[in-house]
Amino acid sequence: MNRQIYLDLAAKGARIPVGTDLVLRQCADPEAIELDGRRLAKVWMRAADTYQTSLAFPVMDLMLEKAALLGLLEITEDARTFHFQAGSDAGLVARLQTHLARPLPPRMQAHVDAIRVIAQSGSGRYIPMGMSIGPVSLMTKLLADPITPLFMAGSGTTAMDDEDVRMLDVANELAVLMVIRYVQAQIDAGAAAVFIAEPAANLAYFSPRQIEGGSEVWQRYVMMGNRRIADLLQQYGADLIFHCCGELTDAMVKSFGSLNPVVLSLGSSRKLWEDAALVPADTVLYGNLPTKLFYSDETMPAEKVADMTCELLRKMRQANHPFILGSECDVLSVPGSEATIQRKIAVMLHCSCA
Repeated sequence: MNRQIYLDLAAKGARIPVGTDLVLRQCADPEAIELDGRRLAKVWMRAADTYQTSLAFPVMDLMLEKAALLGLLEITEDARTFHFQAGSDAGLVARLQTHLARPLPPRMQAHVDAIRVIAQSGSGRYIPMGMSIGPVSLMTKLLADPITPLFMAGSGTTAMDDEDVRMLDVANELAVLMVIRYVQAQIDAGAAAVFIAEPAANLAYFSPRQIEGGSEVWQRYVMMGNRRIADLLQQYGADLIFHCCGELTDAMVKSFGSLNPVVLSLGSSRKLWEDAALVPADTVLYGNLPTKLFYSDETMPAEKVADMTCELLRKMRQANHPFILGSECDVLSVPGSEATIQRKIAVMLHCSCA
């Protein structure tokens, strides 16, 4: 593991948005670039230069894994709208296991190729970063209504009792297998770290009353899959950067810390200076400016960005915990608001704080 890289960045007061999409969308042909690993690598490196960091982050596209999963299962429906139905689970896991060695789809393979290009560049200037949706977030995309069977499972209903819970369990295993397949490909290509984005691991999907009452639903559907991924990364000496921008309890934050990530990225609903007491002392906290709102001058004027930046920096210094100021998630380009977003990013990166 290379934990010291992130601790050093924190010690230097680094400010790093995950903003590769902003750079990609400035290109004349972004869709073509997303299919070309060499050109994609150049965009990632240009983004790293733009934000004055060595971390070459990919674009966060959390539909890649669902589309790849359906392709490996030879399901031709549109990934944006397809959902598995209860009772359709027979043989799905075995079929995916049989097909996992098949080639990845072009956009996903381009991400892997971009990692390899950066890893083999020989300059040492850039650190190749991988990225994947987390397994529970992928699982929620596979079902039209994941909340109901999750609540039923949290109440003690099993796959033997109910076909919706059985489909939930199958979707969960499919998701874990797909994410591991993709993460392994990125490790093999030379990823120094993998950013696991797990936005669905939150209060909207998991009942804190059930968890506090002794239910294993959180451990079963969130932690077990993510622990398999963390163990895989550790086995190969790659680092885990774990991200969740959802509403969380303190216990959920603690459980993320138990994965031993080098960086824990949390959404703007959290007070990171308080979360510092919940996570290991050598896990860098990252975030958590509300960059999803940067497109709007009414909701998030530049002056407010500066105030929030300085508050975060000041309170994290007081907390005496390693911290990198950044975005609460990927900073996506919004058509017509590109200049506004870029201006807020510039404030975030360069505003002076007393």
